[in-house]
Amino acid sequence: MGIPSADWLVQPIGPVDEAEVSAVLAQRFGVTGTVHDLGSQQDRNYRVRTETRDYVLKIANPASDPAALRAQCAAVERLSDAMSGLRLPRAHAGVDGDVVQRLSAGGVDLVCRLLDYVPGEPIMDSRHLAPPVVARLGELAGRVVAGLADFTGMEQERPLLWDLRNALTVVETLAPHLPDQERAARILRASRAAHTLLEPYADRLPVQVIHGDVTDNNVVCEPAPDGRRMPVGVIDFGDLGLGWTVAELAVTCASVLHHHGAGPASVLPAVHAFHAVRPLANEEVDVLWPLVVLRTSVMVVSGQYDTLLDPDNSYASVALDREWAMFEAAVSVPAEVMTAQLRHALGRPSAQLLPVAEHTLLPGLPDDVASLDLSVSSEELHTGRWLAPDAETALARAALTAGHTAVRTRHGEYRLTRTTVDAAVPAATCALGVELHLAGPAEIRAPWAGTVTQHGDTGVTLHTGGLDLLLDGVDAEVQPGPVPAGQPLGTVAAREGVRVLGVQLSRPCATGGRPPRFAAPDLAAGWLEVCPDPTRLFLVSDASDAPSSAPDDAPLCARDAQQAVTEAELLERREHSFATVQEHYFETPPQIERGWRHHLVDTRGRGYLDMLNNVTILGHGHPGLGEAVHRQWQRLNTNSRFHYASVVELSERLTGLLPDELDTVFLVNSGSEAVDLALRLAWAATGRQDVIAVEEAYHGWTYASDAVSTSIADNPNALASRPPWVHTVAAPNSYRGRHRGPQARRYAPEAAARIRELADQGRPLAAFVCEPYYGNAGGMALPDGYLRQVYEATRDVGGLCVADEVQVGYGRLGSHFWGFEQQGVVPDIVTVAKAMGNGHPLGAVITRREIADAYRTQGYFFSSAGGSPVSSVVGLTVLDALRDEDLQTNARETGAYLKDRLLELAERHPLIGAVHGSGLYLGVEFVRDRESLEPATEETAAICDRLRELGVIVQPTSDRQCVLKIKPPLCLTRRSADVFADALDDVLTHGW
Repeated sequence: MGIPSADWLVQPIGPVDEAEVSAVLAQRFGVTGTVHDLGSQQDRNYRVRTETRDYVLKIANPASDPAALRAQCAAVERLSDAMSGLRLPRAHAGVDGDVVQRLSAGGVDLVCRLLDYVPGEPIMDSRHLAPPVVARLGELAGRVVAGLADFTGMEQERPLLWDLRNALTVVETLAPHLPDQERAARILRASRAAHTLLEPYADRLPVQVIHGDVTDNNVVCEPAPDGRRMPVGVIDFGDLGLGWTVAELAVTCASVLHHHGAGPASVLPAVHAFHAVRPLANEEVDVLWPLVVLRTSVMVVSGQYDTLLDPDNSYASVALDREWAMFEAAVSVPAEVMTAQLRHALGRPSAQLLPVAEHTLLPGLPDDVASLDLSVSSEELHTGRWLAPDAETALARAALTAGHTAVRTRHGEYRLTRTTVDAAVPAATCALGVELHLAGPAEIRAPWAGTVTQHGDTGVTLHTGGLDLLLDGVDAEVQPGPVPAGQPLGTVAAREGVRVLGVQLSRPCATGGRPPRFAAPDLAAGWLEVCPDPTRLFLVSDASDAPSSAPDDAPLCARDAQQAVTEAELLERREHSFATVQEHYFETPPQIERGWRHHLVDTRGRGYLDMLNNVTILGHGHPGLGEAVHRQWQRLNTNSRFHYASVVELSERLTGLLPDELDTVFLVNSGSEAVDLALRLAWAATGRQDVIAVEEAYHGWTYASDAVSTSIADNPNALASRPPWVHTVAAPNSYRGRHRGPQARRYAPEAAARIRELADQGRPLAAFVCEPYYGNAGGMALPDGYLRQVYEATRDVGGLCVADEVQVGYGRLGSHFWGFEQQGVVPDIVTVAKAMGNGHPLGAVITRREIADAYRTQGYFFSSAGGSPVSSVVGLTVLDALRDEDLQTNARETGAYLKDRLLELAERHPLIGAVHGSGLYLGVEFVRDRESLEPATEETAAICDRLRELGVIVQPTSDRQCVLKIKPPLCLTRRSADVFADALDDVLTHGW
């Protein structure tokens, strides 16, 4: 690979006078137009605008070979024929028929080409790249190498700066010129380590003509409906040449790494997409990440060198920070780990097995070692116990106190005790080793022969061939140096009455260093292969309580693979057994198995801020509620036809929270059942059936509640499929309805007129049903006085007024316990559910006695679980907690604080059209244009996906699906409100 530096250390050319450029265009190509300098690292590029079309004039560096330039044009023609629909910079021949034309500028002989200007926008900044965009980059790279696989236009091989076969030479030549020699030393170390991993495969890797620069800067994009810039074309074939085929993918992957929020795992969509087009051989997978490291190293040293040669080259100078960011990301994880991760992602985990231990690590250890369950599903970590800093130690001590002589943790387990909440970056939760907690002294012996070194005060490492055994918590009794198998190494150290031995295996990496004790979920598979399970070193018959069902003698990483398969299989099983009309959030949903207060946790220990779950008003895992249900279930659960105290107490508590005339309670299972019953009560009490509902509303899925549900988001045919007894009035949307702002006062008179019109037609109302706070539109207040006027008109024609408080009631608004209080009215019937049971199926209908008694004309009413002893206790406990924890006050104060934060974001981000709501019943409405109010529907869905990546769960609402539905548990803290606002700010600033 030794090449003369003069062949690729190219002096950038200076600017060419625009008058000279115009003259060349006219004389050589017969084109006239305006020119604009686009900048370049070594060449000169000019955009040419004519009356009919746009071009790019590329003036090549004097070192460029005209034959190579013609080959570039031929390659573009090849791809244009092979890849229909892909935008490419096709060349235009000059007046003499040649695509390469000569010119002289500043006394220097140069050559140039006139290419099609490829419309679209490059990804020149470092905004976030969503997985679909990254995948498209990988797909394009795969299509390009597939299209050029048999291209034979460049048989003459030339030494190129960007040919990764020359990468180490380039780095070693240029690094000494870097002004920051500390950085230069890092780059040299990383490049040499990467080259060491690459070298055994170098002669076996496929070589072909490649583009060499299918990167974010060299694609053009069109905005997708969700606002993401999706690549649709490839430009700049200046690095075209012979090279390793896999180098094309490495270059693409490297370009992803400087983008906001990107890390090594961010490239996986590109790898999958490339592999789907042009399958990667095993050796190509093994060298991919070393090539990424080498690519980023070359970019750093060449960028720095270019700015030394041409300090005024702003194109090169601006790129320096992002080039360093790429390098930092590439070396943030050992190449061996990333290679294992790539193999795992492509379904090719290595089958490396551990050497057989010749001696037990802890010969005095009994066989009955207890194991701690620290997983997300652990029964020992309820009520937030997992958040305590000493949770693991406390559980281990409890087990030792209970009589166990030793307690161990589990390798490969995603520990709930390592989960963090209110964090944008997932915590490192996957255990790469184990800890042994011991009740008494224990001797430690070498399981095989090797060389001992010491680390820290109580650390011992046993090096054996390609495997290191790292022990922490050792009172060492051996000197550094060679030891035979069975050699005593020391005893488990006692510190403050606790004996804990950390045991970890690690395959050494080329870059050296000790592995972490825990890995983040996105790289756990790779780390688990590098750090295999050490349990069998001290436990002859490993217990069957591993984190998954993978056998202990399975290839390394199989346990993690098994968990991933299990999660995928669970979703597939759901699709087969659970009606798909019962949809799930997100296309690839996390498997949520734990909740605490306003946070959720998935099976890999990723914590999420729950800004969506208006069902669990108290928060998840409420201890008082769990204990109350447990006690009652042990005592009695039956139905409300039996006589017991709790059903009476709950009914009294509910009526005590409402105006005096609302004195009678029905207990049911859900909001749908509650609304259905409310309508039946109205029919029975009035002897009529006609009902008016507000447009864009959702009330339930039973026959009657679905009939008055008018939201086309929940049922696209809602308006067309209504039965004849359902009538609608316009949604009183003061933001985007037909009456906006102050004109919203016109909604109420129009609704009242519609009520009178129906009565005049001989169809007087049985009921008017409405949410007293406009929930399905995103938490929007009704216009002042709306319900007062509409209720008056309804009662004037003998109808009843139904307030659907299923979503808005129970203190969520902060300022009022019930939504109707905000309007200064008293309904005839109130429906409530969701919050009433904090997730337990519980609802209620509260009305006047005479209305309730009228139902007897329809027969009797009975709800099997509604008002059961357990359900009644749940309802009472929720009311107690709302009162005792002062959650309505928290909703008012924290909600006001959060709304202020969101309003401030609206001042800076034009996508936010409005912030609706009160308390912790809020909505952020996204629009593409604040004048037309065009809904940003696709953008809202994409924003929700990106927020989930940042650890926030939120979903769209409204008929246009362009409003963030913000209805968290009422225990939301100000800190968590800030986390949500900051995450949303991040997404709107850096992209989704």
